[in-house]
Amino acid sequence: MHDGKYAIQSQSYGPEARGGSSKAEVVISEEPIDYPKATTPDYLLCLTDDAFKTYGLVADEKTVIFVDSSMHTDGSGKNVIKVPILAAAHEINPQGANVIAVSFLVAYTGLVRRESALESLKEQFPRFIEKNMKCAEAGFKFADELLNK
Repeated sequence: MHDGKYAIQSQSYGPEARGGSSKAEVVISEEPIDYPKATTPDYLLCLTDDAFKTYGLVADEKTVIFVDSSMHTDGSGKNVIKVPILAAAHEINPQGANVIAVSFLVAYTGLVRRESALESLKEQFPRFIEKNMKCAEAGFKFADELLNK
């Protein structure tokens, strides 16, 4: 929203929300959004093998799928890119995997400016600015490395 775009987020959690499967969808558009779900996502991020089995295997062939480097998936013919999100979180801040992941997506896709993402992060979580900024920088770095290959 800092970039003047429309955005909506929806989420679903199973009954085992803590440590179990969860799903979040974010739709970003230049135009008003008329449906809050991602029908054919451009990008999909899976941090567990179960998430890939549930969502990655049925993703459209055009969807770019990012998976954590620790995963055992072979991609099953999909457009899969591995990113070391969980290992980086373990080193920087074990609770920061989500910040690394979102920052990576921001930098890789360019859908929103990095500065806007950082500003939102500071606004939403002012108590954790230092840790979150380190995580965000790690996500940006991973994207830059992939984009500059």
